[in-house]
Amino acid sequence: MARPERQIILCQSFRVDGDKKGLCHKQTDGFLQYLEEELLDRGLDCLVTATTCLKQCEKGPIMVIQPENWWFKGVNSEEAIDTILDGLEDGEPAAEYLLSA
Repeated sequence: MARPERQIILCQSFRVDGDKKGLCHKQTDGFLQYLEEELLDRGLDCLVTATTCLKQCEKGPIMVIQPENWWFKGVNSEEAIDTILDGLEDGEPAAEYLLSA
């Protein structure tokens, strides 16, 4: 079984108790489908994973790209996703969305 080159983790704000909190779930409707379509169009070998809360709600929605360990904040539009994927293709993280440590 082939393994993807990268994994993209996208916060969907799921919580253990079932309550969605923060702003991530309000701003990411349709993003998973858009992200998958963009990855296919660009020929990027990535596994997309919707995840539970990434504990960065004040900076969300959050997207993480592994193995680079790039954490992006404010991923609240298709334009943000495009900019981040442009950076991935160029080998540099999109600085305007990069979450500092």
